[in-house]
Amino acid sequence: MAFPLASPALDRALVKRNYDEPTPVQAAVLSTETRGRDLLVSAQTGSGKTVAYGLALGAALLGDDEVFGPAGRPQALVIAPTRELALQVERELAWLFEETEARIVPCVGGMDPRAERRRLHMGAHIVVGTPGRLRDHIERGGLDLSAMRAVVLDEADEMLDMGFREDLEFILEATPQERMTLLFSATLPKTIVQLATRYQRDALRIAVAGAERGHADIEHRAIRVAPKEIEAAVVNLLRFHESPAAIVFANTREAVRHIQATLQERGFQVVALSGELGQHERNQALQALRDGRARVCVATDVAARGIDLPNLDLVIHADLPHDREVFQHRSGRTGRAGRKGISCLLVPPARRRRAERMLAEAGIRPEWAGPPSAEAITELDRQRFLADPLLAEPVGEEDAEMARLLIETRTPEEIAGALARLWRGRLPAVEEVVDPGQGGPRDRSRTEGPGRGPMGVWFRCDVGRRQKADPKWLLPMLCRRGGIERDDIGTIRIFDGETRFEVAEGVAARFWANARRPDEEQIRFSPVDGEPEPERVRRGPPRGGERPPRRKAEGGHEGSRARPEGGPAGGPRGGNRRRERGA
Repeated sequence: MAFPLASPALDRALVKRNYDEPTPVQAAVLSTETRGRDLLVSAQTGSGKTVAYGLALGAALLGDDEVFGPAGRPQALVIAPTRELALQVERELAWLFEETEARIVPCVGGMDPRAERRRLHMGAHIVVGTPGRLRDHIERGGLDLSAMRAVVLDEADEMLDMGFREDLEFILEATPQERMTLLFSATLPKTIVQLATRYQRDALRIAVAGAERGHADIEHRAIRVAPKEIEAAVVNLLRFHESPAAIVFANTREAVRHIQATLQERGFQVVALSGELGQHERNQALQALRDGRARVCVATDVAARGIDLPNLDLVIHADLPHDREVFQHRSGRTGRAGRKGISCLLVPPARRRRAERMLAEAGIRPEWAGPPSAEAITELDRQRFLADPLLAEPVGEEDAEMARLLIETRTPEEIAGALARLWRGRLPAVEEVVDPGQGGPRDRSRTEGPGRGPMGVWFRCDVGRRQKADPKWLLPMLCRRGGIERDDIGTIRIFDGETRFEVAEGVAARFWANARRPDEEQIRFSPVDGEPEPERVRRGPPRGGERPPRRKAEGGHEGSRARPEGGPAGGPRGGNRRRERGA
């Protein structure tokens, strides 16, 4: 084992956890030239940095000793941005320092501060906490930092983004100047460098190779899904992969509740994490995942920050992440510290281009595929049934008596059929899903000019830049006029005198039937390349005037898909009326 700074007690703890060799960040932090130095480390979540700085703390605090002396004023402090991450760090350090008799005290928001003060009064070797709660204990005299020998700032960029700079500076000012300071951050923006310059002494800067490209132990898959089959695809992915623990990410609390209800109805043991839950409820949900009472967690991004679950092999992005950083944070819940994991991004046709752009920015080339089919899952079920450990276990005396009774009264086919029914009865039902598109990344030629394509049908409307067209009010207007959902709208291109936009092929006929009817806004629509085929039967001819002539548009640009917040007061025809109706 190549952990040069590990004392014998810490070495034994690593062996128990099957740590054979250090990860890149551990090897960099634990090299002999870093011993006792301040460090500025750029490393992603899930790279094994908690064990890295835990071993560095052990070397600094223990020296040649195997155990700590009596607990008194804390000697080391670890600061983390969220209570979930702080509690996770406390658990990691607890097993690492198990044989050293270290007393580790967590201090986080959402817990009883009086109980924390009592534990601090009893003495501690290491304190782990969040900035706000730590500052509160210092100001109230419950936390004495005068004996502090080492401070760790974990995910420092997150703490600054969350507005904790003043609290961090207050805490660091309260510690002795001769302390060792280890600063870990996924990125190193100017604010982090300024903080390091002010509070570190001749810090050694370590950039772990590949940190910006995510985790090599994560297999990325992009799953094509129909807009109305996202939850069905989640069900089939969970059934197909059979991960001991999985996280499904959604963008809103409402979506979390809806997906959780769907999975519970299908028979999954599932818990939810969202900002509306109290700390006690969140702790209960996480404990259910850790002890195996639940194997699926549905969560928002904020609620899941800092979570580290054992045996988490699968992450599903039910909603498209807002940006590359959110995507990498979500995916980083799996594939941690040498474990393998799978990240599945669900991509409806209208969101494909945005997904491809985000993946390209993240430096990821995923495997594109449709959702697992019911037939594929059924075939896997057959293989898993035959490989079930119960069938290989020796038959006990009591079971043998029951078996003889069955053989005497039932045929082998009846017995085997009953066993198969019992085995299948514990499995959640699979869903019938479709693959809305075949092949790899979408043909980029579709961006060169509008026309009918495999993912959507192009339309135009007679408002453009001269009429102050903007996706913020265009998108809700298109959905209302066409009777479709936002996910059914793809690319929007705004030209000087018109706007062209893409509608999912499955709802294009419905959109055209609704949008061509006269409206008080007097915005006219027309297909770009012939009328779309109807969904069931051909509808009547357009009503309300002639179709506008085809226009030659030069210099068009693609409008952003910003979340609509209502039309501007000075927008085009009927802009104020659209806003009043909540368009």
